[in-house]
Amino acid sequence: MRKTLLLLCFMVTISCGSIKKTTKANDAFTIAFGSCNKTSLPNVLWDDIQQTKPDVWIWGGDNIYADTDDMQKLRSMYAAQKEIPGYKKLMTTVAVIGTWDDHDYGLNDGGTEFLAKKESQQAFLDFMDVGADSPRRKREGVYASHAYQTAEGSVKVLVLDTRYFRTALTPDTETKKRTKPNEYGEGTMLGAAQWSWLEQELTSSKADFNIIVSSIQFLSNAHGFECWGNFPHEVDRFKRTIANSNANGVLVLSGDRHISEISKIELSDVSYPLIDFTSSGLTHAYRSFTGETNPFRVGSVVSTESFGTVRLNFKTKTAVLQMLGDNGVVLGEVRQRYE
Repeated sequence: MRKTLLLLCFMVTISCGSIKKTTKANDAFTIAFGSCNKTSLPNVLWDDIQQTKPDVWIWGGDNIYADTDDMQKLRSMYAAQKEIPGYKKLMTTVAVIGTWDDHDYGLNDGGTEFLAKKESQQAFLDFMDVGADSPRRKREGVYASHAYQTAEGSVKVLVLDTRYFRTALTPDTETKKRTKPNEYGEGTMLGAAQWSWLEQELTSSKADFNIIVSSIQFLSNAHGFECWGNFPHEVDRFKRTIANSNANGVLVLSGDRHISEISKIELSDVSYPLIDFTSSGLTHAYRSFTGETNPFRVGSVVSTESFGTVRLNFKTKTAVLQMLGDNGVVLGEVRQRYE
């Protein structure tokens, strides 16, 4: 039923890159996204997400909390999530894409060392309703490209996998922080194949907006938890990739932290700033949050349950980023023009 409705309403799937066409005639494209969702806790936000009338829902990771190499347990949690009424309703009307993070990957703070990662990948692809004959079934990692075409413009969503290939972190034994950056040049976040894919996808993109989904934060790097900052050479490569690609309107969406915030930096050789919009969590948040350093933060931190929306306007080349809570209350907003 879900696949039929999606095909009839707004989507034509052409390849494993999920190229889709929407029949919406307005100037905007709306993304809703979120992360950190426990099936054992109530999610009161599904109706609010539905009310934003998104063109796509993006899972940002920790879509369930399994933390297991037991595939029967993992699959049962995925099945339970798909039976939750609010989410079940959303699936019938909205395209659903996304990535995983450590708790649905199967190992807390886990990376390439997780022995059940191949089996977990197949369970994740089943949850995302990826066809059995999709090339994604034979490729290592859950990264994927999705392209959306409207009457007014186009959007490419590049979903990264920051788990399958990620090498070891460096524990911080000198402070109370959990981790510290690796030595420059040591380790990888994405792995060689995924890096090559990302560079090619951005360089070849003609989309008006290019959205990159990372389960962990890209910009905020001083908190001592998992982040791209643990691999400083990979951060620099990411920035160079964006600059060298000449891709339009690159924006990062992230999760993981149980707080929501927006970070921004200026990049050399890029005409617009790079924003990292973190939205977390859907069912539980860091309510005791009292503050942490983030030199790139714009606005305030939201430490209650929330989800994010990104409204892209093709005519004005503008993105409106909102953090929304229960009953659709706007908890934070940033507007960015891309020229």
